Amino acid sequence: MSPMASLSVVIITHNEEKNISRCIGSARAVADEIVVLDSFSTDRTEALVRQEGGCFYQQAFTGYGDQKNAATALATHDHILFLDADELLSPALLASIRTAKEEGFPYDGYTMNRLNNYCGKWIRHGSWYPDKKVRIIHRQKGAWTLDIVHETLAPHPGARISHLKGDLLHYTYANFEEHMDKNNRYSTLSARLMFNNGRRSSHAKIIFRPFWAFFTSYFLRGGLLDGLYGFIIAVNISHLTFLKYIKLYLIQREQPQSGTSRRHSTLSQQDPYRQDRSGQQQGSSRQDDSTQQQCPPSPPQQQAPQGKAAHQQDKPPPAAAGSR
Repeated sequence: MSPMASLSVVIITHNEEKNISRCIGSARAVADEIVVLDSFSTDRTEALVRQEGGCFYQQAFTGYGDQKNAATALATHDHILFLDADELLSPALLASIRTAKEEGFPYDGYTMNRLNNYCGKWIRHGSWYPDKKVRIIHRQKGAWTLDIVHETLAPHPGARISHLKGDLLHYTYANFEEHMDKNNRYSTLSARLMFNNGRRSSHAKIIFRPFWAFFTSYFLRGGLLDGLYGFIIAVNISHLTFLKYIKLYLIQREQPQSGTSRRHSTLSQQDPYRQDRSGQQQGSSRQDDSTQQQCPPSPPQQQAPQGKAAHQQDKPPPAAAGSR
């Protein structure tokens, strides 16, 4: 039998005093260390992390994927569980992680289903569930991509991945206004990323893709079983799809000759998406490399996976990180 493995829990934060204690508390039973990399919060995040026994570090924000890769370098154990501050482990998922840990983590990485809470209701159908994510990885077997939207934890080729039972609980939007505002910001970045990756829009796509997005979420994936909120989510998914394709179409008209030129890859210096995710704000007047608590020395930082949004390697200006 393999000896029990150690597990580092890694979280990036910015002004997460409402969420961070709950997040850390849910993972404490399986965590051998808790590493928090913060983007100079101005609330009580630091005090709460230290109160919960976490190792607290700070650096200026460099992008979501890049920030999480930097946090990986601060962890001391090979196996790492990544959490956002607005997430927590369900009892069933906690038990699954404990079992895998007791077995010495026989796989290189682990996926888990994410269950989203929308305006106080758990959404168990439609396009939002099971929302499977890779969240546990051996530090040498994967890294976060640097995509400007929806960065992912990408296992390296050949990595062996298993699925854990239980849900990662995610508190998304507290009200409808937050969702609609996010759709507008997210669609702007998505359209730019699609353009940079060579995708193009058309009249037909603008008309039919939103319809198909609604039909898929509400009917094919059972969103109607979530009642009124299932309908609202399907409508918002359709609206998001419409915004992405109409904005992509407008980009094509404005820049028909630019193709996938790298000069458009870093997006605007004023990234509206970075003002989402729990009220984060762009920029930081503090440019310190890091401010850290006395914790064990950390191994070298992992490199981001190659071939994934390579044009993102030029880091955007500093911004603040937070939960999603």
